[in-house]
Amino acid sequence: MTTYVITVPGTFLRTVPDSVRSGIARRLRPQDPRNTDLGENEELSLLSVEEGGMFAARIEVEAADRALAETEAVRLVSQALRDSGLAEDEAPLGAAVVTGIDSEF
Repeated sequence: MTTYVITVPGTFLRTVPDSVRSGIARRLRPQDPRNTDLGENEELSLLSVEEGGMFAARIEVEAADRALAETEAVRLVSQALRDSGLAEDEAPLGAAVVTGIDSEF
């Protein structure tokens, strides 16, 4: 298995209170990229939100390949958003991107 750091971008289409943002981050905490050398060195934040509602979730995923890692990352972020009370159409996601790879051979 390979550990990937994946960035999943999205946009909050309405104002999201800090409590909801904290809930999303709490749900994603087990996948925090700071647990990896890359995440620690690059000081990657788990969830960053810009003015205008654009956000990026950066998470760590173990998978057999890049495509599976990206799919799993989108699933995890989608689940965290739903579990925090946001409907899919309130926070659409963009395409996941591999930010880093930590292979163990």
